[in-house]
Amino acid sequence: MIFWIVNCCMAFLLCVFFAGLVIPQILLIAFRKKLFDIPDERKIHHCAVPRLGGIAFKPVIFFTIALLLGINMALGYSEILSEIGNNVHPLTFVFCSIMVLYLAGMADDLIGIRYRAKFVIQILCGVMLIAGGIYIGNLHGILGIHAVPLWLGYPLTILIVVFIINAINLIDGIDGLASGLCCIACLFYGLTFFMLHQYIYAMLAFATLGVLVPFFYYNVFGNAEHGRKIFMGDTGSLTVGMMLCFLSLKLIMCGTDDNTGHINPMVLAFSPLLVPCCDVVRVYLHRVRNGKNPFLPDKNHIHHKLLAVGMKQRNAMITIISVSTVFILFNILLSIYLNVNWIVLVDLLIWTLANIRLTRRIGQVQSRQTTDK
Repeated sequence: MIFWIVNCCMAFLLCVFFAGLVIPQILLIAFRKKLFDIPDERKIHHCAVPRLGGIAFKPVIFFTIALLLGINMALGYSEILSEIGNNVHPLTFVFCSIMVLYLAGMADDLIGIRYRAKFVIQILCGVMLIAGGIYIGNLHGILGIHAVPLWLGYPLTILIVVFIINAINLIDGIDGLASGLCCIACLFYGLTFFMLHQYIYAMLAFATLGVLVPFFYYNVFGNAEHGRKIFMGDTGSLTVGMMLCFLSLKLIMCGTDDNTGHINPMVLAFSPLLVPCCDVVRVYLHRVRNGKNPFLPDKNHIHHKLLAVGMKQRNAMITIISVSTVFILFNILLSIYLNVNWIVLVDLLIWTLANIRLTRRIGQVQSRQTTDK
């Protein structure tokens, strides 16, 4: 146990250290090559800001895991090698899928690619996860369904992969929001996998948390006018989204009511992703209802609504992250006493009522502004 605690802590600390070294160098390159995210009428920031922060994520995570493997082997500890060997099938395919999304994200950040091409790439990544043995095989009681046949589990897995990746990508609208939500999710997944004795997945979660922490600092507290601010861009949101998707699906597969303390594995897997997933569904439905292309960006996300009622960016970010944390704890508590379907119903009801209240508040603010004019 102490061995794995040390390695998980080292994975986190080394990723914090290496990402803290790499991100300033990315900033320097971005300013020298003038690689910026230029403000427009849809965006909130007012200065040209580099959006290549996500370039640091995948190399730092992979390098740290490889470095820890090498250090452990040099010291005569083969536990990590054994753990990787026992999970080499899913790990190789998820590393390949993250690499593909990493390259696609860089291409989008540098030259831009069509959303259709990104969907095809995300579907390909879902297929690679299935090839690695990661798929939905059990709904653990959702709609009364438990075991799922492969003909349904495979397309459902691809749908969830595409859905979660885009949910993380689209929630990245204000400083610290996407990285903050992903930090909470990674911390939760890391602790959960550790308690389930799935240590290599715990290391991956803590390593991902480690690269997000210094990025969060530069994204939230960095001064754009002094060249110290950076965005994660599609490179970051796609790769982190893929990692979270992989961890959530793996948690469903290795979790049972017996080894999770009678907490439904579906609750453990998807509660950390509830806020971005609910938000993207609401936004897509809003666009379709108004006759707009559901895949083209607008300003109807939850953070846009909070800004519309007069909340400052940082306060909106803290509010949404706090709500996500409360949802996680609330769902875990409810899962001990309630069926998973009731938990889903309660979550959707709370989210719907909160959005209705927020929409009415926006209408009152706009009406007051019109009256003042």
